[in-house]
Formats: sequence, structure tokens, C-alpha cells
Amino acid sequence: MVICLDEFGPLNLQPQPGGKAWAPLSKPRRIRATYTRPHGVRHMLGAYDVTSDRLYGHVKKLKTRTEFLAFCRYIRSLHPAETRLHFILDNFSPHLGDDVRNWAQGNNVELAYTPHYGSWLNRIEAQLKALRYFTLDGTDHPDHATQARLIRRYIGLAQLQRRRREAAGGRQHGKRCLMHH
Repeated sequence: MVICLDEFGPLNLQPQPGGKAWAPLSKPRRIRATYTRPHGVRHMLGAYDVTSDRLYGHVKKLKTRTEFLAFCRYIRSLHPAETRLHFILDNFSPHLGDDVRNWAQGNNVELAYTPHYGSWLNRIEAQLKALRYFTLDGTDHPDHATQARLIRRYIGLAQLQRRRREAAGGRQHGKRCLMHH
């Protein structure tokens, strides 16, 4: 099984201009100033299971090797121990190191790294681009809990759409269908 992993963020609590609308506003909305980050930032650790077309994500305060390994353990727990997993990663420092390699060897996981400046080769990048477009562009979230809830909701809707496509008789692998509002 091929699983693509990456980090998404930083997730700031600041207005995100660039939302899409059917017609341009006659007068642009004023964007509030965000000189400080009193609430800090968050990061999303994401995984995309290429085989089942499933997206997973956890929003964390930090993106250190400790959080990364905890997320890897979670992804590993979703599959039987005898199933070999292949993790596709970029060369971000929490993905490297002896403790990550030792964990992978002991848990039937093979690590494959994208070339330097080639993180776009990781299939999760397209999933994260869609997530940014549908959950962050044109928003001004009041707190991190709201932002994380909308991210989880998007991931849940993506899984629901996948199940509906499969029930309708086709998988359309690699295509993400969008819900109409």
C-alpha cells in the first residue's frame, strides 16, 4: 500500500484573501490587521492513501519528529501489521533520522523520499491544494478550533463522496468530485 505523507501549514488565524465568488464585490472588504499571533499557529499532518483514495489529517501545535512519529503510528494502526506500507515523504527534517528509520524497519514500513525540490511529485500535494482552496481561501476563522473543525469536515466530505462514487459503480481513481452548494 502506498501512503503519501506531508505537512500542511502553518495554519494562521488571519484573513485569507482570494476567496472565489460568482461576481466581484463592488467594494473590497477591509482585511483586519494581524501584526501578532497571540493564539500561535497550527500545522496539519496529512496522509493520502493512494490505494483507497482516502485522506487523513491531524491538526497539531507543533510539527516535530515526535508528532510525526505519532501520526505514522496512527496510519500504521489502520492497516494489518503484515501489510507492507510504503510511505512517500519529502526531505523535511522530522522525516529523517535514525529514530524514524528504526521505527519504519520495526513496523513493516518502507520510506521513499521525493527528490530535493521535487515535493510536487508527492500525490498528497494535490489533495492539500484542494483542501486549502475549499477550507481556507476567503476565510477569517475566529479560532483554531473552528479552523480545525472545517478541515476535518472537508476530509469527511471527501470520504463521503468517495463512498458515493464507489456505490454508484465506479471509482474514478485520481479524480476528486466536488459537491455543489
